[in-house]
Amino acid sequence: MTYPRSTLISLESTPWYHCVCRCVRRAFLCGKDKQSGMDFDHRRGWIAERIMELSAIFSIDVAAYAVMSNHYHIVLRVDENRALFWSDREVFTRWTQLFKGPDVVRRYLSETEDLSASDQLRLNELAGIYRSRLYDVSWFMRMLNESIARKANQEEGISGRFWEGRFKSQALLDEKAILAAMAYVDLNPVRAGMAETPETSDFTSIKERLDALKAKDACSSRPSVTLPDASPDTQLEKPRASLAPFDDLTDMAFAIPFGFHEYAELVDWTGRQLKRKKRGSICRKVPPLLKRIGLDAAVFVSSMDTLLEQFGTAVGDPEVLRMHCKLRGLRCMRGAGSEVFFDAA
Repeated sequence: MTYPRSTLISLESTPWYHCVCRCVRRAFLCGKDKQSGMDFDHRRGWIAERIMELSAIFSIDVAAYAVMSNHYHIVLRVDENRALFWSDREVFTRWTQLFKGPDVVRRYLSETEDLSASDQLRLNELAGIYRSRLYDVSWFMRMLNESIARKANQEEGISGRFWEGRFKSQALLDEKAILAAMAYVDLNPVRAGMAETPETSDFTSIKERLDALKAKDACSSRPSVTLPDASPDTQLEKPRASLAPFDDLTDMAFAIPFGFHEYAELVDWTGRQLKRKKRGSICRKVPPLLKRIGLDAAVFVSSMDTLLEQFGTAVGDPEVLRMHCKLRGLRCMRGAGSEVFFDAA
């Protein structure tokens, strides 16, 4: 059953969401196309880069992503408060990195002429509209998909749809759900047989984080070099956000609520179990994060294949799911009876 997006994404319930979008007819439009024999693997890089560019413009942080040959996954955190604190000028500056904007906005940003009272009223109205869009998951996904579709169609000299009509979204209602979704996303290439390990999984957030960690370690042993600051114009031309930080100590609202090293250990362990699972065994040595957060190891590994199907539009403890249904006016929700997933390890 198809639900209105307003019933699926509610910041009253959670700022965390797992989103999935597939190429039309699930064709390999970002990989090796069997019909034409052409290899479009470079488009995976387009998507990964565009995700982080948009994160720098929107008040939306990226916790995890994986770009596959015919679909991609993102785990997002919406920061509504950050957007509400932006000045109107900040809102217009960000919006005009996405669109040219109306004449009154361009005149306002240029500061070259006085604005009339009617101009100011219009600016106030537009600031409210643009501000709300800059922390809207649907607008984020729209900007991502439209830009990639245009670029791909231009590359092939064709027109037509590139993506399926709607992206799928799952509300992540608690820490267990965030952990499961992030691991599910980061292990997509391993599960699909496209990579042996997380650190060799191209176009994933886990690889980007591990590569950054290696680069940081390498730089710490070299003499420091001071680079000139980028001009504001340069920063606006190519914005690129960093991935959302991990923090298990200070309870920062915008951070991923566990430590990166224990998360990386969990992802590495789970990737190994996905291979062992074929032989019907799970390693008895369970990562501390699973025990601390209260997730059954065997079921957690199994969920790496079934998270989308098992939970549908929201993931969380059964009681949290039932409260979410009530809040959103839904009669039932897939996964509301999945107590076994959240049993303590």
